[in-house]
Amino acid sequence: MFRARRRTVITAATVAAVLLAGALAVTLLTQGNGNASDSMIEYPAGHRPLAPDFTATSLTGTPIKFASYRGKTVVLNFWGSWCPPCRDEAPTLEAVAQQYAPKGVAFLGDDVADTPVNALVFDRGASISYPSVNDPGYAIVQDFSQVAPISDTPTTVVIDRTGHVAGMVLGAATYADLTTLLRDAAVTR
Repeated sequence: MFRARRRTVITAATVAAVLLAGALAVTLLTQGNGNASDSMIEYPAGHRPLAPDFTATSLTGTPIKFASYRGKTVVLNFWGSWCPPCRDEAPTLEAVAQQYAPKGVAFLGDDVADTPVNALVFDRGASISYPSVNDPGYAIVQDFSQVAPISDTPTTVVIDRTGHVAGMVLGAATYADLTTLLRDAAVTR
């Protein structure tokens, strides 16, 4: 009987420790403010994963090297013209892109599982000013998912000037999400 009770206490303590560790990890990774959504993840300075490098072709056929963005804060949006939440967030992304361009922030789209023709029609209709690369086979998504939890569209990743992932929004990004991540990535300081 003593062994059974001891085993129960040890099991309960182990479960409690695992839950506490999980809660601590979530707290550290989601240190947003009250205006940001629950789907926002922030990585504290010193604990930010390095964004993978890639070269891809833009929707208009121009090669884009992600390495050319080093030294700038980058907002990388994973989207598709077939994705309703992506269409809904597009005006917000464009407005923030216009607002933060003078501060040296670059925006780049990664159009996944789409055709360049459909994506360009959408971009033009939504008056998107920043470029997007074509990623029909999710190659860039797969590279990024090795360092950050990218599993669906839309997902928006903010990469700091050193090339590290400062944070991300899983799902449609809001103005509050984007401005919080950009502020915390030290854009406005």
